[in-house]
Amino acid sequence: MEFDFVTPVERRHPAGGDWPSQKWHRYDASILPLWVADMDFLSPPEVVEALRTRVDHGVFGYGLVPDSLKQTLCRWSVEEYGWEIEPGWQLWLPGVVPALHLASLALTEPGEGVLTVTPIYPPFLKVAERTGRLAQQASLAEPEGPGEPWRLDLAALEAAITPETRLLLWCHPHNPTGRVWRREELAGLAALVERHDLLVVSDELHCDLLIDEGARHRPLAAAFPSLASRTITLWAPSKTFNLAGLTAACAVIPDASLRQRFAAAARGLLPDVNVLGLVAAEVAYGQCNPWRHALLEVLRGHRQTLIERVAQWPGVAMGAPESTYLAWLDLRRAEGLAHRGGSLQQVLLKEAGVALSDGADFGWPGFARLNFGTTARQLEEALTRLDGVLRR
Repeated sequence: MEFDFVTPVERRHPAGGDWPSQKWHRYDASILPLWVADMDFLSPPEVVEALRTRVDHGVFGYGLVPDSLKQTLCRWSVEEYGWEIEPGWQLWLPGVVPALHLASLALTEPGEGVLTVTPIYPPFLKVAERTGRLAQQASLAEPEGPGEPWRLDLAALEAAITPETRLLLWCHPHNPTGRVWRREELAGLAALVERHDLLVVSDELHCDLLIDEGARHRPLAAAFPSLASRTITLWAPSKTFNLAGLTAACAVIPDASLRQRFAAAARGLLPDVNVLGLVAAEVAYGQCNPWRHALLEVLRGHRQTLIERVAQWPGVAMGAPESTYLAWLDLRRAEGLAHRGGSLQQVLLKEAGVALSDGADFGWPGFARLNFGTTARQLEEALTRLDGVLRR
């Protein structure tokens, strides 16, 4: 089947109605948005057709997570990750961000430490504050040279651990740097987690978007079975299949006690999963792998375009993302940007008319995250605008 990743989709004023989106309606019509992790591609046609059929039924009462969805995710896990999970390990939730906060409430006590590694997806940095816990952070090691990857600094991570530390919020693959962590890095992390008796929430939301040919994701709890009893793994079809607004995610929790604590904390705090999200998730995981592979081919091309363009911007650095459709740009040495007032993201917004995500929100000012999950035409227009500011 041929899929259309070429034709731009009108998202500000679509035919038949105006459906505001965070990505396209946060800024005025003169701005090209490459910020929030929301792709500009039509969702898989099988998902669209299944949603149309469900809508035609006309009744949207309280739903149940169907056994068929749980079995579908079990098959996906075996086929894609080599990990045999059980239906009973799955707790379906309305999103990964609520799951992060719920884990803090369920698994820690007030005053205990919630540790994460920066730069990191911004909601990670708010979990401790919002749940009355102690916020703790360590930094990744910066790239050693142009084009080199960010690295896990185990010494810095261990130094950040105190007797209060109880929970590690981990991101695998990593948002925003795009790193796919190597086995040796994860082995060091696993040893550290066991040494300090930590619990882990492993956000693996971008695991189905490994860009390199032949790359295969291995969940943290599968790669190190000794961690399974202390790990909550978070998955969702939202990024992979462009279904974020349908709010369906899954916490995979092998340990019965941990699963019970997590489920008990959710009662009364989280609503049931969106009934349309459940339909979309089952169809995505069950029928849409050809669409995903076609998407990955597009993202490989866009990544190469971005690598070549960044090489022409004096003082700008980027490690090639190994996963997802997000690029992490180091703008701290970009010629002249730092002296124009405001954050570097605000300078590019004002002077280039391109909206990126501000690195300060990820814990690292001077950086910006760029979403290249858009059509080649829209990406080229945005890069041409950035050329006008970053090449001079």
